Amino acid sequence: MELVTPEIGLVFWTSVSFFILFIILAKFAWKPIMGAISERERSIEDALLKAEAAKDEMARLTNENDTLLKQARAERDLILKEAKTLKDQIIAEAKETAQKEGARQIELARIEINNQKTIAMADVRNQVATLSLEIAEKVLHKQFEDQSKQDALVAELLKEVKL
Repeated sequence: MELVTPEIGLVFWTSVSFFILFIILAKFAWKPIMGAISERERSIEDALLKAEAAKDEMARLTNENDTLLKQARAERDLILKEAKTLKDQIIAEAKETAQKEGARQIELARIEINNQKTIAMADVRNQVATLSLEIAEKVLHKQFEDQSKQDALVAELLKEVKL
């Protein structure tokens, strides 16, 4: 039974040892342990605050990134629309210029054809006139080889002319 019921001396010396150990621990170990725990608690709180700030910054950057992406898409769409408009305008101007140039070329060709036609007609008239004169000259030479025929023609022409 001795083990179950301790004697008063054992309880006293155990209590004294405990209090001495408690005082030593309180004086030398308690403050550093509590300081370390407090420091660890502060570092965890700081880490949590920094993590929360990083999370907020990440959310802000994500929103800013989304906004910039939307702006870039809007600018891209605007640039593509302007490029399409400019392309259509250039094509329309090119068509109009080509039509005007074609009409001008056709008109120049028509004028050149008319000029060539006029020149050809004048040339044909000149040749016809020359041929007619040559034929008339030959006919007249043939007809007036005889002096009596020449006198008869002069007399007939004098009758037709009335002064």
